[in-house]
Amino acid sequence: QVQLVESGGGLVQPGGSLRLSCAASGSTFSSYVMSWYRQAPGKQRELVATVTGGGNTNYVDSVKGRFTISRDNAKNTVSLQMNILKPEDSGVYYCNALLIRLSGDRFPYWGQGTQVTVSS
Repeated sequence: QVQLVESGGGLVQPGGSLRLSCAASGSTFSSYVMSWYRQAPGKQRELVATVTGGGNTNYVDSVKGRFTISRDNAKNTVSLQMNILKPEDSGVYYCNALLIRLSGDRFPYWGQGTQVTVSS
């Protein structure tokens, strides 16, 4: 099992930058696929970016070229660097850790979320 704690949210003006961090407890961090999701008021939670244990990344189209996800397996952390922020990037950002067993069973874990507000 893994516990996740996010940090780094806040209020930023359009065009600004924020860096979110997620610290994971527990062992075998590199075995987890790590992702950031976000949820705006009245909307469904949306997958923003994913990084595998080996460092392969994937992004939702709306953030490509602006956001960068990275992980440090030695420090059990995953980060999301967000640049050129837009008001539509606002929402609660959640860190997610997903363990996929060889059996195919999936074990997701969530952080408590951190608020990001992009507004002038």
